[in-house]
Amino acid sequence: MVFSSNLFILLFLPVFLVVYYLLPYKFKNLWALAGSLVFYSWGAPVFVFVLLGSVLFDFVAVRFFAGKYKRYALWASLLVNIGLLAYYKYANFFVENVNTLLEFFDVEHRNWVEVALPIGISFFTFQKISYVVDVYRGVRPPLRNYFDHALYVALFPQLIAGPIVRYNEIADDLLDRRESINADNRLLGIFRFALGLGKKVLIANVLGKEADVIFAISPGELTTNQAWFGALCYTFQIYFDFSGYSDMAIGLGRMMGFHFPENFNNPYISKSITEFWRRWHITLSNWMRDYLYIPLGGNRVSQKRLYINLWIVFLISGLWHGAAWTFVFWGAYHGFWLVMERMFLLKFYEKLPGLLRTGITFFIVLIGWVFFRADDLVQAGVYLKKMAAFTNDGILYEPPEFYPAIITALVLSFFALIPGVEKWQEKMLFENPGMMRSVVYTLLTIVLMITCISVITATGFNPFIYFRF
Repeated sequence: MVFSSNLFILLFLPVFLVVYYLLPYKFKNLWALAGSLVFYSWGAPVFVFVLLGSVLFDFVAVRFFAGKYKRYALWASLLVNIGLLAYYKYANFFVENVNTLLEFFDVEHRNWVEVALPIGISFFTFQKISYVVDVYRGVRPPLRNYFDHALYVALFPQLIAGPIVRYNEIADDLLDRRESINADNRLLGIFRFALGLGKKVLIANVLGKEADVIFAISPGELTTNQAWFGALCYTFQIYFDFSGYSDMAIGLGRMMGFHFPENFNNPYISKSITEFWRRWHITLSNWMRDYLYIPLGGNRVSQKRLYINLWIVFLISGLWHGAAWTFVFWGAYHGFWLVMERMFLLKFYEKLPGLLRTGITFFIVLIGWVFFRADDLVQAGVYLKKMAAFTNDGILYEPPEFYPAIITALVLSFFALIPGVEKWQEKMLFENPGMMRSVVYTLLTIVLMITCISVITATGFNPFIYFRF
């Protein structure tokens, strides 16, 4: 079940929220957990037992943090969580590469029953790790109730694709959020959900359909214009798809009284790759910094070691996104640019106009998305070669709905370059609205919801990129 489906919008969400608001407060967590388990098990009910079993293991493990076995309990929890992620997400990748190596030496392949990937395992594994590490470090005391612990991990708005909500960020809401369950948060929540749904359905889906068509063209028939257009479409598709989903998740959480961290902040206006990673998938960047980069030594090491640490972090980040060499290369690609900026590029950028720096950064990011989208490194290489040909291949003919989508994507992606826009966005999304803004938000929500439901019903094309991860 995905947020941008009529099943979720017209059936699951209304039923869940009506019961949630009517229940006495002491039962809200239990109802939220029950709804989350139904949501997660809708497509693959077997995997809900993997989720709940690993949550139970963590719940028991942290009980030992008060005694002399706390270090062993921490490592046991980490090994179980990382082991489950490695098995479900990377076993097929490992076997495929072993068989490729065996084939090179003319040795018989190993037989292997492919492992199905539990949806959202990359996201909820990182949340579970943050819980045990934060408790181990004494950042927050452990949750005393297993059901509250299970709700922290399984809460359906952020379960499938984030934001990656760390335990210390949501602990207070898990225990008491009575003051947050109010009319203002319900309005801001549904408005945020509608904005995210609009991003997903009216922009990402339209551009994604075109990107799929272009990336499926055989190398011999692909033109330079098509290659650039396909890369541009995917660049905007992945942003509006993923940020739209994050908006929907944050909005749903707010309707329930939870405050999730922001996940995107106008990333395509960045003036360097370093800034890009402060604005793109912010919860992942922060997680990698606090639970991997800093434990490796952070900035307190030699320059050489710092560069190695950056590479390690981004290689792992690439592999976290998917079990394929394209993702590993994408991570290495971003790691390379981060190292170059640390070495000399940031000083060089200071001499350039801001718009030029934004243009250079956007170009670097766009090239990286080709590796992210390609089926394999060979296709990525051929595709980039076609982009670099710079031949005039004629005019592109696109469906009518494409042009409003690409223009809207361009405007929304770079609108925040105008001074004052980011402050206006913060006011719109975070401040409690007065009477006039409440009326405007309500009308916009109604228009967006009706439009998106109509489009979903009519088209049937509704992919979600991050289900792969």
